[in-house]
Amino acid sequence: MLDRAVVIVMDSCGAGEAPDAAEYGDEGSDTLGHTAMAVGGLDLPNFQAAGLGNLHPALLGVPAVEHPAMAYGRLAEASAGKDSTTGHWEIAGVITEEADATFTDTGFPAALVSAVEQESGHHFFGNFAASGTVIIEDLGTRHLETGELILYTSADSVFQIAAHKDVVPLEELYRVCRIARKHCNDYRIGRVIARPFEGQPGAFRRTYERQDFALPPHAPTMLDIAQQNGVPTFGVGKIEDLFTGRGLDRAVHTEGDLDGLNHTLRALAEMDRGLIMVNLVDLDMVYGHRENPVGYAQGLTLIDSHLPRLTAALGPNDLLFFAADHGNDPTDGSTDHTREYVPLLVSGRRAAGVDLGARSTYADIAATICEGFGLPSPSAGSSFLENIS
Repeated sequence: MLDRAVVIVMDSCGAGEAPDAAEYGDEGSDTLGHTAMAVGGLDLPNFQAAGLGNLHPALLGVPAVEHPAMAYGRLAEASAGKDSTTGHWEIAGVITEEADATFTDTGFPAALVSAVEQESGHHFFGNFAASGTVIIEDLGTRHLETGELILYTSADSVFQIAAHKDVVPLEELYRVCRIARKHCNDYRIGRVIARPFEGQPGAFRRTYERQDFALPPHAPTMLDIAQQNGVPTFGVGKIEDLFTGRGLDRAVHTEGDLDGLNHTLRALAEMDRGLIMVNLVDLDMVYGHRENPVGYAQGLTLIDSHLPRLTAALGPNDLLFFAADHGNDPTDGSTDHTREYVPLLVSGRRAAGVDLGARSTYADIAATICEGFGLPSPSAGSSFLENIS
């Protein structure tokens, strides 16, 4: 029986094109591989020892090792879509059969925008697909002058509202997003995202006070199952937002990956039993969406540097999982997510050196954790607990 399970989602850390990548326009995408090539090779000694090069052949700077310290494999996504919500839900055992609506080409319907404006008392401008950093540079000055809120989307199912903190206080921005969430339900939009920023024209910067207002999962997740059966649960980063708080006894928002890793280590020091789910957002938000492979490599190095402390904190009946929710190739000329395999690395029990292969769904993580705690199985996924125990 498990005492603790920790799932660390390295947001956007894809490991090569998925079998159905071409259906998403992502043929040839490879977040890890192309990042490595762009920087002349990755320097990830702890991930290398764990087996990252074993699950991703020919990863420049991270060759395969003869005796990996962790179990290793790759996970394909079974859900429709390639966004954070569906990826996290699938890791937690829920597959999304129908992708949420996107408005990349058309912008949001006038009726939806008007309804949110009327109820909130704010006016929007923009309403097109764009990079979040680019759009605040392009439209931020007008926002400062008029007070109108910046509305934009992406290839994901997201209704994003950007506002300068000096123009719209955080709680007011969150209030507008809650109103938008109600109206977006009718259009099956996956997330409404508050995007606060600060600074002056030419030097605007987004803050970590972002909040996601998501649709609730349409089936019980491993967090729900654990909570309902008395296993303590703790969410780190945007986990609380992506699961609408469901299945979580406690949660903490973070200000970047270093903060998220430190909260994870504190949770391991404080919790004798439980399920900890962590989102490390910087790879996606700070580097992937900004097409910055050098920063992406630095973000991976930060996580790599914490592996020894994380594995040292494990007890004999604990498991630590590293995975991702989708890809975001920072070299492909697009700021959008990519449909890729994601890494699977598992530490604890007798996981070292076990080749878990290429698996058909992220939900295998949830199935393994539920079996480990002696809980009912989630609606999807096949446990690999016997392989690592």
